[in-house]
Amino acid sequence: MRIISGLARGRKLKTPGNSNSIRPTTDRAREALFSIIGNRIISARVLDLFAGTGALGLEAFSRGAQQVVFVEKQSKAIEVIKHNCALCTMGLKDIQGNELTVIQYDLCRGLNFKHPTFDESSCFDLIFLDPPYKKNLAEKSLTFLDSSHFITATTLIIAEESSGQSLPDSYSRLELADQRRYGDTGFWFYKVKDQ
Repeated sequence: MRIISGLARGRKLKTPGNSNSIRPTTDRAREALFSIIGNRIISARVLDLFAGTGALGLEAFSRGAQQVVFVEKQSKAIEVIKHNCALCTMGLKDIQGNELTVIQYDLCRGLNFKHPTFDESSCFDLIFLDPPYKKNLAEKSLTFLDSSHFITATTLIIAEESSGQSLPDSYSRLELADQRRYGDTGFWFYKVKDQ
């Protein structure tokens, strides 16, 4: 697994070995996803939920995201994300002012994680949601996001789930804007409903 494009292009990311609970998004699916997102990533504030190896957030960072916050529960995965963050920033001079934050938190408990860099007005331009497949965690997390302060009128949420699964077309504030499938991987793109 590697960074596909941007400042850290070609850097090989560490994975947690034979962990059954972490399933990194494949290079092919990640490349397709970032082709869809395009220039929206530049200077974006990104939230990577169920971050796993950090591959989605680090790809965003490599392509010009201003801030990436990784949230993951497992200690082993947190170590991997921190290692990958160090690997992707090593020797790069064009990233001053860019911020990578790693938070250990169980997202099954909601989005009530606290961090010194956050306050009630913290919001994100892009949110990656990549929980373990087929455990109803994507739908549950979308419900949490729907009522959170993390989203604004311009936030784009990309939920990843097994391509054979289905996710709701709308929530109270969110609506499905697009859906793509790449092999076993499905992406659901949610935006805030027009007022």
